[in-house]
Amino acid sequence: MAEVAFDETIHAPVRLRICGLLRPVDKLEFSVLRDTLDVSDATLSKHLKTLSTAGYATADKAASADRRDARRLTWLSLTPAGRVAFDAHVRALQAITTPAD
Repeated sequence: MAEVAFDETIHAPVRLRICGLLRPVDKLEFSVLRDTLDVSDATLSKHLKTLSTAGYATADKAASADRRDARRLTWLSLTPAGRVAFDAHVRALQAITTPAD
């Protein structure tokens, strides 16, 4: 049976939404995630740091073919541990919201 585990780190609303958006994709660019969540750079960075410290998320910088300057894009993704933790957390939420027989 799949693990069921409520995770306080993931459960914070912005972090839960971050994980939900990152779960179905390999990676997502920082500005896309920021705009989708409608949060500031600082807020997103703070929550990503918490997820990263927990081993749940990672960030990689890469040059963009579309940019003419030297700035690089930041790509975000869930780690394998982050995917497992998010899936377990979702199952825990489902268990909480499913009526007992």
